Amino acid sequence: MGLIMSWPMDRAMDTSELAQALVGLGCPAEKSLHMASMLDKRANQLASENQRSYDEALAHLLSLMKQGWAAKERGF
Repeated sequence: MGLIMSWPMDRAMDTSELAQALVGLGCPAEKSLHMASMLDKRANQLASENQRSYDEALAHLLSLMKQGWAAKERGF
């Protein structure tokens, strides 16, 4: 998660930057912009529902997505 882990936490990613990070984690490039938009929306929802920061919510969701794509590559 190099790009995400090194991202300054005081600055939100825009959708195209998030899409680029998703591709780096295994997301198909043709789906990355749409998924980035959905991920941003869900991170905002989680942040407000659970009294956590947007950055924490986004990092959590990215971790789950990375695990899912890794499992898919292994045939699970």
